[in-house]
Amino acid sequence: MHSPLGPRKFRHHMLSEIYEQPAAIARTLEHYLELSSGVPAFRDEPLHQAAALFRQHSELIIAASGSSRHAGLAAEILFEDLAGLAVDVEYASEYACRSTTARRHPERPSPVLVLSQSGETADTLAALREANQRGHPTIAVTNVADSTMTHEAGIALPTLAGEELAVPATKSFTTQLALMLVLALLAARERGALADEEIETRLAALARIPGSIAAQLPAWERKISGLTPAYTDARSFLYLGRGVHYAIAREGALKLKESSYLHAEGYPSGELKHGPNALVSAKTPVVVLATVDYDDPESLLRYEKTVSLLYDLREQHAHVIALANPGDGTIATLVSHTITVDRAAESLMPISEIVPLQLFAYFMAVRHGVDMDCPRNLTKAVRAE
Repeated sequence: MHSPLGPRKFRHHMLSEIYEQPAAIARTLEHYLELSSGVPAFRDEPLHQAAALFRQHSELIIAASGSSRHAGLAAEILFEDLAGLAVDVEYASEYACRSTTARRHPERPSPVLVLSQSGETADTLAALREANQRGHPTIAVTNVADSTMTHEAGIALPTLAGEELAVPATKSFTTQLALMLVLALLAARERGALADEEIETRLAALARIPGSIAAQLPAWERKISGLTPAYTDARSFLYLGRGVHYAIAREGALKLKESSYLHAEGYPSGELKHGPNALVSAKTPVVVLATVDYDDPESLLRYEKTVSLLYDLREQHAHVIALANPGDGTIATLVSHTITVDRAAESLMPISEIVPLQLFAYFMAVRHGVDMDCPRNLTKAVRAE
């Protein structure tokens, strides 16, 4: 969105950084993938050590906090579904408190991957140091190339999102998602879980995501800035997603909490009726991730279950915002507002669908007069436990 007078000037760092995401994701992909030829390929130099670990190990531990942990939750699904790796995702703050004997293979400890925007997060740094002490191979994914985690991990993989000034993570999160998918496909290659042609097709589709997000951003901004007044009186939100989209529901809820000071919780969609449904009311709207990849039978099954849930929510007269694909008339008839996200493979959709949820958090913060760049009680890097 550029005016004839020059580049757009943004009121807040958060909105500027939301718009920087296509370029940030493209930088991440260009660092790890060879995209100049017609056939995408992994770059050996930054990835050969990680590739060796994926060949040697069938398990992976991920430790992270906050938004980075949500990227880890998405990565768990990607690594397991695409590469057949068994993945445990730990709260970094809990990892160092667990018994050092709690290892499946003490003779060959599983790799530990830590995720951190700053590379200085106290909980995550403590988890990295504990993993090193226990003899685990370690990988650090950070956005700061000269951070402590970069120096102390066995393997350092920068996201290259660029400096992020707003406290709520936006471009640092989507670049983490992009890199997690690159690593999952790398693991799939090393483990023989996917054919080379399938991996090339998926990498090519991933390379198109920055352009897709850039093309959708102006329409998302117009749509979401227009619908937020309808939710000004809400005091709590439930975010629902299935499979890899559950991680995005968690992240969307966190963005709303830290940006606008509204309460929000992310749940697996199937858990709504196991308690949280009691909260659904005019004051507690529901945000439902209802996108679908029709070429993926499991995605289609999740979608069908989500549609069934939306029928029930309509009967409850719930106020529902849904993320759905363009042309999905079924979803549109069941919810209060629909935000469309262009079709993509199931594994790619999370990178796109978090962006409108970031925008929703931003515009809700504007409605409530909150400085979302510097929310109270929060800092960009949590350097003390």
